[in-house]
Amino acid sequence: MAKELWRPPADVLDRSRIGAFLRWLEAERGLDFGGDYQALWRWSVDAPGEFWQAVWDHFGVVAQKPPAAALADARMPGADWFPGARLNYAENVLRMPGIADDEPVVLARSQTRGPVTLTAAELREQVRRARAGLRRLGVGPGDRVAAYAPNIPETFVLMLATASLGAIFSSCAPEFGTRSVVDRWRQIEPKVLVAVDGYRYGDKPVDRRAEVAAIVEALPSVEALVTIPYLHEEGTGWAELTAGTDEPLAFEPVPFGHPLYVLYSSGTTGLPKPIVHGHGGILLEHLKMLALHHDLGPGDRFFWFTTTGWMMWNYLVSGPAVGAAIVLVDGNPAHPDLGWLWRVAEETGMSYFGTSAPFLLSCRKAGVVPKEIADLSALRGVGSTGAPLPPEGFEWVYEAVSDRVLLASASGGTDVCTAFVGGVPLLPVRAGEIACRALGARVEAFAADGTPVVGELGELVITAPMPSMPVGFWGDADGSRYADAYFSTYPGVWRHGDWITIDESGACVITGRSDATLNRGGVRLGTSEFYSVVEGLDDVADSVVVHLEDPQGGAGELLLFVVLRPGVTLDDALRGAIARELRTALSPRHVPDQVFQVEAVPRTLSGKKLEVPVKRILTGTPVDQAAAKGALANPESLRYFESIRASR
Repeated sequence: MAKELWRPPADVLDRSRIGAFLRWLEAERGLDFGGDYQALWRWSVDAPGEFWQAVWDHFGVVAQKPPAAALADARMPGADWFPGARLNYAENVLRMPGIADDEPVVLARSQTRGPVTLTAAELREQVRRARAGLRRLGVGPGDRVAAYAPNIPETFVLMLATASLGAIFSSCAPEFGTRSVVDRWRQIEPKVLVAVDGYRYGDKPVDRRAEVAAIVEALPSVEALVTIPYLHEEGTGWAELTAGTDEPLAFEPVPFGHPLYVLYSSGTTGLPKPIVHGHGGILLEHLKMLALHHDLGPGDRFFWFTTTGWMMWNYLVSGPAVGAAIVLVDGNPAHPDLGWLWRVAEETGMSYFGTSAPFLLSCRKAGVVPKEIADLSALRGVGSTGAPLPPEGFEWVYEAVSDRVLLASASGGTDVCTAFVGGVPLLPVRAGEIACRALGARVEAFAADGTPVVGELGELVITAPMPSMPVGFWGDADGSRYADAYFSTYPGVWRHGDWITIDESGACVITGRSDATLNRGGVRLGTSEFYSVVEGLDDVADSVVVHLEDPQGGAGELLLFVVLRPGVTLDDALRGAIARELRTALSPRHVPDQVFQVEAVPRTLSGKKLEVPVKRILTGTPVDQAAAKGALANPESLRYFESIRASR
């Protein structure tokens, strides 16, 4: 069994929000789970209608019209949640339970401008004015409002104002290039575009006025452009949108599945999929995760380092719905050094620090000791997502950050706008393991024949509906694209595309994307363990590994590509060190047949490695067909692999 790093305190049921939920279930529903998380999870997936109705009732969801049932049809795809209900996501967020009008609810830090704080009253006032401004521009239910803006209060205000009208929000981070933005928004045809004029990334100013002009020109549906003077501090667009008005703040009551916002897949092999999420499903899912799994509530300050182009932004900004203030950060997380975010944690009194696994591993590799450079006494939780966190990452958090925090390594996706596996206050934290399957998420591992397995590597599937599964894809009138994306492999079962091992206790280990699996001699190897070992070497900054199958049935070739730290060149000594580390830490099967030095590893705009396009290029697919360049943070990186293929 993996090393235990944290254990729930003896009074966890008295102190945690999930403990309060369990007491409520016993008092209101006559259900006594005795503090046993696995028993609670089993009920939540065996009786999903009862569970999600309990979430609705426990958190007191505000609805103008109650539902006729919780789950009228459990088929996938096409589950029918809370039919007849009429509610509004923005109304439930702006209720901000437990936060007084004069208390901070948004604390923003930026490398472009000074700190900004909004109290609960100020946030409501900003949303009221922005809502009136959107109405003046002709925005109503079903219209699309797009934001080309970073993680700043204005973007949050705009999203809530849009939702309050029953209009549909969509955001792209301003580091996205014109092509990436147009590929996304041409599909949904926004009526209004709100955009910054630029931003600073560290000490580098990035002017975006030309990109904004090109986006508007490429989107004939845009009737109004509103500019936020963020970099140049000139222009009145945002001030005019949020000008004084007597119009009251109101909330359009919409059906449970009414579109709230459109998120997008990475779009590495074609147009990004426009994933539509609904008001009710997002609200219930985020209430559950933020309160019951992250233990967030009144008095907490919740942070996740994210851009507006990643679903973690949408997850973060639901914080006020459970009474937690949110910390918004825009900038380069490594400027002026990797200690910046930890110092922001002290400055803002952060109680929950969410980030990516690569950031935590970068801090570890750089020798950063956050508890020595910042007062983290308010910190109760650390969240990690975006990639599997290896055991050494877990141990670093407890050694260098705090031995008191609940570390939750989590995995989910844009597709569900949440994590379906993660942590919970009732269970211990063990190095390298994800503690549990989330409440209401029937996650299983399937063998190749489609049967569930325990203690073995399998395909990650979800075998019962979740409310935050997409309403559908935009423009997919008959639902065929949606069905093909998730349900074509196992009819009626959601296939997510990851490899997972689930043990008897419900703890999980995700070992990489199933479409990037390394299959040597019939043994499937995940990629995450490769990266943990290889990037643990001092000279290796980044890496990507692919397996090229042998059409004749042989072992094929395992190829490793490494980005080295400045001044280091790949030689036989380093190749030997890499082979020894992999053989010792993993197995002889993990030793690559060849190692190449490259200048960069291709990554999506949200920072995820792309093994599949590399594999396609190495097997003869032209670069322009292997991946959509607009979906990559560094499209030039693909050329390195093209030259390697030519040399081979």
